[in-house]
Amino acid sequence: MRLRSTISTPEGKRRYVRRLFAAIADRYDFITVVLSYGRDRRWKRRLIELAGLGARDRVLDLACGTGDLLFAAAERARLAVGVDITHRMLELARDRGTKTHLVTADMLALPFGAARFDVVTTGYGLRNVPDLRAALVEIHRVLAPGGRLLSLDFNRPENPIVRAVYLAYLTVVGSTLGLALHRDPDTYRYIPESIRLYPGANGVARLMDQVGFTDVRVVPVLGGLMAIHTARKA
Repeated sequence: MRLRSTISTPEGKRRYVRRLFAAIADRYDFITVVLSYGRDRRWKRRLIELAGLGARDRVLDLACGTGDLLFAAAERARLAVGVDITHRMLELARDRGTKTHLVTADMLALPFGAARFDVVTTGYGLRNVPDLRAALVEIHRVLAPGGRLLSLDFNRPENPIVRAVYLAYLTVVGSTLGLALHRDPDTYRYIPESIRLYPGANGVARLMDQVGFTDVRVVPVLGGLMAIHTARKA
């Protein structure tokens, strides 16, 4: 319950997320593979296909982590910029390739002018921001007219029985991994706790509509336990 109360406020979540990702950066890729049963990169490839990237596109990948989406975008676009709040994540990304630009920055205060990018992508980024609406407003600001937003993340199932089983599974697995890798069960128990406070795929879609995105679409993944959002700036 202490973890849940800590991340229930924007400032508490901001501090916790910064500490958490600094602590887990070197094991981040391993954890995403374990929790997705090895399907994570397949989902990210699907997001890149849905983005329909062209040779003239300028891409911004938010919460880029070690760069899976970023490097996939760089192969197709003329410019790919990765942003993450955790500097260690960017160091690991830099070790993987040099074709991209990497920036340490907060998703809520992006250091870019308006309408600078044609596509914004993010994997597991929106669920972790302390203020989801503010993050969507900032993404909308940096997108050029007609620009696309694509986001991959966990869903919060609307069926209460499915949601309870899903969160219980993630809690058990997360606690076990946290103990084994960090001697702290709360380390990866953050994932189900963040999902409890998350509006879910349909709630995120409604927020996208409210801040000015159009053509908002939810693409279910893994039977709806995960989701890809696609949206466009009018």
